[in-house]
Amino acid sequence: MSQTALTKVVVLLSGSGSNLQAIIDQVTQGNLKCEIACVISNKADAFGLERAKQAGIPTQVVDHKAFDSRESFDAHLQTQIDVYNPHLVVLAGFMRILTAGFTEHYLGKMLNIHPSLLPKFQGLHTHKRAIEANETFAGVTVHFVTAELDGGPNIIQAKVAIETGETEESLAKKVLKKEHIIYPMAIDWFLNGRLKMNNNQTVLDDKVLNPEGFELN
Repeated sequence: MSQTALTKVVVLLSGSGSNLQAIIDQVTQGNLKCEIACVISNKADAFGLERAKQAGIPTQVVDHKAFDSRESFDAHLQTQIDVYNPHLVVLAGFMRILTAGFTEHYLGKMLNIHPSLLPKFQGLHTHKRAIEANETFAGVTVHFVTAELDGGPNIIQAKVAIETGETEESLAKKVLKKEHIIYPMAIDWFLNGRLKMNNNQTVLDDKVLNPEGFELN
């Protein structure tokens, strides 16, 4: 399937939005052919919203604190996303655990980026945990989103070496550079019909990838 028209992407974030910026930059340079239809945050002070506004992208705030349950928040968020009828939903540092109903609604059409070599170090404080575990490598994974936290099938990973004297901060900076490379790549694959999820497996160019996903050298 070739991409014949700009497809719509909705981005969800909670913080700085550096991955959003990497995506915006690739769109601006013409390397990623999509329209970022809206950027939605659960935090009004997220700097990612300012990045979107500077790029002329519509923004919304859906404050999770205004809802009495995770389910009601997700239901409202889903309604706001579906206004744009997006081809893809991109989680770019969206710090919310999503309900099964929400993830099922976007199954196979929602991606997340996680700063570890999944399935290692799901959840928070990934760099600190990798260093404390005396790992040789750390890295980042883009994966499809399922109901299992950080557990959907991997799409692409990038590794960085953990060096002697490495700190959580220094490792985070190295990993972030890789994040900004592989997330636009995965989005491009998806929008061009090369990437899909089938039977809880990642399929790229009609080939099922191994559980680690495509490894960027």
